[in-house]
Amino acid sequence: MAIIEARGLTKRYGHVLAVDRLSFAVERGQVAGFLGPNGAGKTTTLRMLLGLVRPEAGDAAINGRAYSDLPDPLRQVGAVLEASSFHPGRTARNHLRIEAMVAGIDAARIDVVLDLVGLSEAADRRVRGFSLGMRQRLGLATALLADPEVLILDEPANGLDPEGVRWLRDLVRGLAAEGTAVLISSHILAEVAQTVDSVIIVNHGRVVVQAPIAELTATARLEDVFLGLTANSNGV
Repeated sequence: MAIIEARGLTKRYGHVLAVDRLSFAVERGQVAGFLGPNGAGKTTTLRMLLGLVRPEAGDAAINGRAYSDLPDPLRQVGAVLEASSFHPGRTARNHLRIEAMVAGIDAARIDVVLDLVGLSEAADRRVRGFSLGMRQRLGLATALLADPEVLILDEPANGLDPEGVRWLRDLVRGLAAEGTAVLISSHILAEVAQTVDSVIIVNHGRVVVQAPIAELTATARLEDVFLGLTANSNGV
């Protein structure tokens, strides 16, 4: 049974059909790339998965339940939708301490995730001095605090240098090997092509292709499909 499911999700903003009857599934231990040009409907879809946006039709489930119905959502789902939602005057450690206290997570986990994302040496620096890449790492640390079964990442490689992208790839593959389901959105094919097990390619709010990456690369279809998408999308 899939741990992440989208079933006929539809969302409209005014006259713009952002997501149009979109369906896909992600299994445990799988890394799925959610790909498409900017404006294809990726972020709106992720927000519907997390209960932040209400769909007009269809539904989304994590572990068979809507996010709002999960008994302990932070321990089941970790998410990074943006890298700027931090108090600039707090240190990385204090940000994580507050998050852990609110969620009832053992404070010992803070040092574990700081080390996991490579921020141990910057743990006592204020976030206002962080680069975008460091904020991405702190967002990941926050998402991983409760050791969730599902990780949802929206453009996680933004701000990372090539070494950081390689680090992210190793981190994600390691989490998947432990059974975590990871859904990564990106508008850049090269960022995820070497990381994911399968791809869900969307455009204008619709799924264009969903298939194992090995199948698409073996037939040389992946790059052709991705390059064939129009950059000007009506999605949001």
